[in-house]
Amino acid sequence: MNENKCSWCLGNPLYEKYHDEEWGVPIHDDQKLFECLILEGAQAGLSWETILKKRENYREAYDQFDPVLIANYNEIKVAELLSNAGIVRNKLKVRASITNAQAFHRVVKQYDSFNQYIWGFTNHQTIVNHRQNLKDLPSTTAESDSMSKQLKKDGFKFVGSTICYAFMQAVGMVNDHFITCFKHPSNL
Repeated sequence: MNENKCSWCLGNPLYEKYHDEEWGVPIHDDQKLFECLILEGAQAGLSWETILKKRENYREAYDQFDPVLIANYNEIKVAELLSNAGIVRNKLKVRASITNAQAFHRVVKQYDSFNQYIWGFTNHQTIVNHRQNLKDLPSTTAESDSMSKQLKKDGFKFVGSTICYAFMQAVGMVNDHFITCFKHPSNL
């Protein structure tokens, strides 16, 4: 069955499980979207495998990614996070998660939900691409450029266009499964 999966996940059980069960599946739950945004930012400069291995630690350390709690983290909590070996202990990324929770609340107030806001970058639909292999996968697109620019304007950090595109793939705003993959819509 491996020949029916995207090649980037093959041979790594953690990647294969993520590919089969999560990557490209549309998410509309605000808290889950927030979690994905924080984890994509934490991944910057690291492998996604590192983040997947630490994801449960992140959930515990970050109060299940409750944006209300995270928005109110104080210096004691920041110090606790920076001493937690179960997550990426990068001061800028930890502080960005708090800033992003605060920005998240401002966006929710304005748009009624983060889902409404973030999915607006794809007109509330999944963009289905027809990629054939890894070399066809871009690291950014016009949509991720636009998302990045607006997120930054709205006060978010660690939301460059590459991070935004990875986020879009992760939460199903973009379906970049290869056309030969069993997860590509043409094969479902």
